[in-house]
Amino acid sequence: MAPLIGISTSELRTPPHAQPLAESDPARRELALGLDYPRAIDAAGAIPVVVPPMAASDLDGLLDRIDGLLLSGGPDIHPSYYRSDPHAFLGPTEPPLDAFELELLRRADVRGMPILAICRGLQAVNVTRGGTLFQHLPEDVGGDIQHRQNEPGRVATHEVRIEPDTLVSWALDETRIDVNSFHHQAIDEMGDGLRAVAWAPDGVVEAIEATDRPFLLGVQWHAESLTGREDHRRLFRSFVAAASDRVRVRPAAA
Repeated sequence: MAPLIGISTSELRTPPHAQPLAESDPARRELALGLDYPRAIDAAGAIPVVVPPMAASDLDGLLDRIDGLLLSGGPDIHPSYYRSDPHAFLGPTEPPLDAFELELLRRADVRGMPILAICRGLQAVNVTRGGTLFQHLPEDVGGDIQHRQNEPGRVATHEVRIEPDTLVSWALDETRIDVNSFHHQAIDEMGDGLRAVAWAPDGVVEAIEATDRPFLLGVQWHAESLTGREDHRRLFRSFVAAASDRVRVRPAAA
């Protein structure tokens, strides 16, 4: 049985037309998720399920039915969730969506569910484990690395060094890779039970993993846009393999 992978999304967008077309729904804010995420999961052999915001009372019922959680990229996390004041260059935030996604993540983490976290997702993992974030990399880190590239997502723009013999190096089967970059925040203080396992040349943390349980892995780059390359296809296959192991031990439905 193919595993079910829940994919969270924290992107809210406004339809491009101010006046709705005669054939369309009324204009309103909409959830958005890049198609590269479900396509990467599907290509790796799992069934993608997009997870919308829902009542906290429904989360355990959802988590009973899925085998892994993919945290997608999105807007900045409001700094109140990591005990900081907003920086002058903090981007747009969606605190109600932050609250939902962070609670979903906490409950999945407690269950030991396989988790792959991408970009904002990596930052969310760190926040739920008590860590903090740099809110504006150009000021906090400096250096010559462009962490908010102008090139398309399929284009890699800087190198990442990966610590050998880690979950990330095993999943990618590499210790140096070229990645894309679409963020202006990054990990500052590391959360409990996490360790940094990959870095950009300027020292920015590019990947993390849990030290206290199996498959919990986060990458700062947008891996879903790089699945034209074998190393990133391996990353998603490794995640799906961990979720498949969960399928094999899940009790049969009554």
